[in-house]
Amino acid sequence: MTFSGELWDRGAASVYEEIVRHPFITGLTDGTLDHDAFRYFIIQDSHYLRAYSRALSLVAGRAPDDDAVSMFALHAANAIAVERELHTSLLESLGITAADVDAAGSGPTTTAYMSYLTAVCATGTYAEAVAAVLPCYWIYRDVGRELLKRSSPDPLYRKWIETYGSEEFDAVVEQVLAVTDGLDVGAAERERCHQHFAMTCRYEWMFWDAAYHELDWPVG
Repeated sequence: MTFSGELWDRGAASVYEEIVRHPFITGLTDGTLDHDAFRYFIIQDSHYLRAYSRALSLVAGRAPDDDAVSMFALHAANAIAVERELHTSLLESLGITAADVDAAGSGPTTTAYMSYLTAVCATGTYAEAVAAVLPCYWIYRDVGRELLKRSSPDPLYRKWIETYGSEEFDAVVEQVLAVTDGLDVGAAERERCHQHFAMTCRYEWMFWDAAYHELDWPVG
């Protein structure tokens, strides 16, 4: 079995099944999701993508070969481009400005996820960093595929679905999976990779759930 296959079986398979059954996801496809929940999601995703771009830059800085440096650096730049282009149009459709995003700030789950990613990518090994950022690529791609099958009667939701279910994004994910399968890791490092991968998979589910419940800070 490939290393990515090991990671998925141990850390993602059961979590992914919970994600595709989550009411946020089913609400996207049948059009019943409250626009306030989607608005929360887009705002939080804007904050997350900024941090994710920085995490990918840290991965690029640790990469051992030029091709991986170039790939992760490009993905870091693309994360910012997505945040600026896709979210700008979606925010406009939802009646939200960039100032509103900044004023809202990052919620509890977003902050925790961003902090964990940054810590692993800054202090872990290259392999650990790759394992930590991989679920965002992989789960979004597979969720996108599933949502494309179902589509949505809501044009706003359909636009988002078509972005993450695209062939272009699929090719990006396959690149990262190939890098993952080419990693040379010992037993102890391999186990740490499994732990980080499983943790960020959980954060992926938590991100959808936080949006569905529009989770806010309990105090302050």
